[in-house]
Amino acid sequence: LALRRRTGRAVSATAIAPGRLYGRGLLEADEDIHVRLADGRRRPLAIRRYLAGADDVDRRLLAGLRGPVLDVGCGPGRHLHALAHAGVFALGVDLSPVAVSLARGRGARAIVGDIFAELPRAGTWRTALLLDGNIGIGGAPEGLLARLRSVVAPDGEGITELAAPGTASGRLHARLESRDEVSSWFAWAQVAPDGIAEVAAASGFEVAELNRLGSRWFARLSSLPAG
Repeated sequence: LALRRRTGRAVSATAIAPGRLYGRGLLEADEDIHVRLADGRRRPLAIRRYLAGADDVDRRLLAGLRGPVLDVGCGPGRHLHALAHAGVFALGVDLSPVAVSLARGRGARAIVGDIFAELPRAGTWRTALLLDGNIGIGGAPEGLLARLRSVVAPDGEGITELAAPGTASGRLHARLESRDEVSSWFAWAQVAPDGIAEVAAASGFEVAELNRLGSRWFARLSSLPAG
């Protein structure tokens, strides 16, 4: 069976795993993969940016980070490569074997894994990264940040990318769409600058700094004392 878009192109009605479609997009450098939200909104997945080297915003964000650094949802490794070039030890973790293979091909350290599973060097990471919207992983930002708090050092910090101001923070359902395939639906979330303080406080962090770099927004989160 196939669905037909307004463009007239046929789209398979059989949903595939999101990771499979994402991995295929990385391998093919497919710029026609989009994220479809359950409310009908659609936006492009930034495959070209993921595959490129670190840009000026990335470099400014990463400058001076304390290592070792854990990059959660590292993708094909542009941040890992930039950190390694700067002499900072960093490890990436990603569910996508394709993304991890591409990251390693750039000379980065990366493993296939789940942030909620056992991780190397837990409790010793000085900085944990959630970039490119990865605060949405699992659809529960409080739980994700609480997990990060448990794997960073007692004085560790988190750096997370945020949605644009004016965006509604909250849980979402999304799927990936290519020219001829769709993925199954998965839980996601977004957090805007005016929502990060509450999420951080519920997770063992506090907001130390909010920054706009170019058109992107980031929060630096400091660990609160345990207990």
